[in-house]
Amino acid sequence: QVQLVESGGGLVQAGGSLRLSCAASGRTFSGSSMGWFRQALGKEREFVAAINWIGSSTYYADSVKGRFTISRDNAKNTVYLQMNGLNPEDTAVYYCGVVRTWPSRASDNWGQGTQVTVSS
Repeated sequence: QVQLVESGGGLVQAGGSLRLSCAASGRTFSGSSMGWFRQALGKEREFVAAINWIGSSTYYADSVKGRFTISRDNAKNTVYLQMNGLNPEDTAVYYCGVVRTWPSRASDNWGQGTQVTVSS
């Protein structure tokens, strides 16, 4: 099972940027599609972005398309989420996950998440 540790969250003003990182351990990382998901207070966890195992294909939720970019470095076992043009609706705990069914269904294996708070 892949173990996941997210980092890079914080407090940012609307219009600002953050870069999230997800460090993964486990020999299956480089062969797995990975995704970012988020959960706002009182809401269900939702899909944000996904990237295939080699990084040649990506997929985004409509709400973040054009603002967020997912990438990965298999040599470092790390997935990134560059978030630009943040708005208060992006406030949530962000999690990375292994994508079991492309593009947006994750396995039930989560890290602790990283909090992103966007002030208006």
